[in-house]
Parts: sequence; structure tokens; C-alpha cells
Amino acid sequence: MTRILAIETSCDETSAAIVDDGTLIKSNIVASQIASHKRFGGVVPEVASRHHINSINPVIDLALEEGDSSWDDIDAIAVTAGPGLVGALLIGITAAKTLAFAHQKPLIAVNHMAGHIYANNAIKPLEFPLMALIVSGGHTQLVHMTDHLQFEVIGDTRDDAVGEAYDKIGRVLGLPYPGGKKMDELAAVGQDVFDFPRAMIKEDNFDFSFSGLKSSVINRIHNAKQKQEELDPADVAASFQAAAVSVLVTKTVKALEEYPSKQLILAGGVAANKGLRSALKQAVTQLTKPVELLIPPFELCGDNAAMIGLAAYYYYQKGLVTSLDLNAYPGWDIDLPLG
Repeated sequence: MTRILAIETSCDETSAAIVDDGTLIKSNIVASQIASHKRFGGVVPEVASRHHINSINPVIDLALEEGDSSWDDIDAIAVTAGPGLVGALLIGITAAKTLAFAHQKPLIAVNHMAGHIYANNAIKPLEFPLMALIVSGGHTQLVHMTDHLQFEVIGDTRDDAVGEAYDKIGRVLGLPYPGGKKMDELAAVGQDVFDFPRAMIKEDNFDFSFSGLKSSVINRIHNAKQKQEELDPADVAASFQAAAVSVLVTKTVKALEEYPSKQLILAGGVAANKGLRSALKQAVTQLTKPVELLIPPFELCGDNAAMIGLAAYYYYQKGLVTSLDLNAYPGWDIDLPLG
């Protein structure tokens, strides 16, 4: 058995977890900063870093306690090295390096987006080849995998990520931070009456663009205010979500038709979106070749250390340990080596 202590501090969640053999989550402690960032309407990097400093040691101690583990039980220490906020990443990396040195444990640097994909390994082992749709506040990507840790990015966002568009539109609508969750709730009771643009949906590639959609929605809201028109926030949310989900699902289906895949993996914070989940479930039933859809439970959609521990097992099995001079790599692409 391989037991890994994992640490995640890439943005505004301080998290530590104990994971066995890349499948069993023994503990997963997450200290959220939402209440602190809510007044700013978004994550403030300096504030996030200060919270990580205050929370990191108690979170690690609690993860060990709830995971019924002593340091003798730990085989390796894993930490998110990127992508993410550089200051936030450095808090987790410094803690991990210190613990690895003090307890003489191997250190594993994990890509944050790889962690989101491997969150699904807690449900069922990944089967290759597979397609992963990564949707979050910073990323919208289609990634094809032929083996563990073999990532080929076949589609990427050319501007805004879909999660960023959700949050910014939510802010303009006056919704509490984070706006994405509330937008999804409103969309469930609203109607698609505005027919917002579905950018790049017919183009012969797998890339995404959500900047134009975001601008179209925000302009519609501002124009209504100038004309003193009443817009139903639920209809705005439903219309935006219909456009965004339509693009995501259409591109994913097109990718599945071209790239052989046994599984479709949904990953990232926006994987918690019920509208997207429902649309993908419907789409896979209509594919000409059967594809199994894996969606992580809600608690593993957002940033958490368990997903880092799940991925780290495969880094460890391949001998991908790193040295104690590990630095933060805020722009680390999933398909590139560390550094």
C-alpha cells in the first residue's frame, strides 16, 4: 500500500488529504476562504496567501488525525506546483518541502489540472484511451489520454475560461460570490429567451471562446439598465448557460467522434454545474460508440487535496519525484513537463 499526504493551495482553498493507492480517500480537509473574498467579489491573491499561512498547519494536522495516520505511515508528500496563484502555491510548496525534509519523505509535484482529472479515480479506475473535459475558473480544455499522465491538449480556450464567464456575469447581476453556483441555480428556473451567441460552435477545431458570449450578456444587462427595462435574472442565467453548455457539449461530442475513447471525464470546478452534467449525460446516450461518463461527486469538483493525492500515486509509481528546490509554476500546462 502507498499512502500519500497531499497538499493543495493553488487558489483560495487550503486543503490537505490522506490518500491510499490512488483510489481510497482516508481524509480530505478543506478550509474555504469564500467568506473573506466575498466582499471583494473575487479572489484577492494577497488575502488568499495570508489565509493559507494561517490555515496550512492546522489543516495538515487534521488530515493526519482524520486519516488515522502518523508520519511513519506516510510514504510520500504531494503538493500542487501549478497552475495557480504564485503566492498561494508557494505556501503549500514550502510546507510540503519542509515536511519532506523533516520526515525524509519523497516529494511529488502535481499539476493542478491533472488532479481535477484524477478526482474521478475515486469513483472508478480510469480506462484508456479517454477524453477529459476540464472546466474551471481558469481553464476550459479537452484533453485526450492514452495512459496515466499522458496528456494531449486537443482543445483550449482562446480567451476567457467558462468558469470566469460565469462568475463575472454573476457579479454584474449582483449575485453573491462565487456567482457560478447561483447562476446554475437560476438557470434551472429560467428560460432561454435571449439566444446569446455560441462562438466557434461550427468551426473545425476543438477550441473554445467565451469572451464574446460574456460581453454579449453583460452588454444586454447594461442596455436594459440604461433603458430602465426589467430583466429576469433567471432568464439571463438560463440563456447564458444554454449557450455555454451547448458549445461545451458540441465540441466534446465532436472530439469523441474523432478520438477513440472508452471514458469521458468531466473535471474542474464547473463540473459541479447541474446543467452541464445533465447535458453531457444526455449527449453520451446518443453517441454511435458507447462511452462511459465519469463525473466526480460535488465535494471533489472544487479545489481539494484528495484529487492531488489521487493523481500523485501515479506520479510516484512512475518515479516522478522532485527535489527540495521545487518552485511554484503558476503557468504549468498539463501537457508539459515540470519547469
